[in-house]
Amino acid sequence: MFKPNKKLLSAGAMALALATPMVGHADPAKDLAVAGRALTFLENGPTGRAVLGVVFDPGKPGSVAEKNAIMAALGAGYAAGAVTLTGKPIEASAVGGASGVAALYVTTGVSYGPVGAAAKAKKIVTIGSDPACVTSGACVMGVSTDPKVDITVNRAAAAAVGATFKAAFRMMIKEV
Repeated sequence: MFKPNKKLLSAGAMALALATPMVGHADPAKDLAVAGRALTFLENGPTGRAVLGVVFDPGKPGSVAEKNAIMAALGAGYAAGAVTLTGKPIEASAVGGASGVAALYVTTGVSYGPVGAAAKAKKIVTIGSDPACVTSGACVMGVSTDPKVDITVNRAAAAAVGATFKAAFRMMIKEV
């Protein structure tokens, strides 16, 4: 009778782990870098110091964690081309009253519909890392850096907030 030993089992588990494709994990700091640079491609976009509202749902740990990571990456100011972004956490339920923000970064897990509607009413560009936010029309732009840089713009949402991107940028993105 065959009796597997611990070393054989460990080696088999390691081989299986190495053969399995790695599951990607979003990196909010990298997504922020792409989002910040993308804002510089907006016609009449923000320059100098600008506030990025970071929208989160305090009842969802993943949303809070993403907000914390974005705020940490922003630090005292995150330079992206001609704009230096500072952060302002905004609870999803308070987006309608948000003021003084150049754009909103919508964290994953937020109820996208109400946030998108409030942002459209205030003519604020919304950015998120969840593709569902963009396809729903709540986010103007979606950014992802894992496994590669991917930027998606929702044309209707962009038009609703009056966002026009420079031609050079439109050649590098996917539009829905």
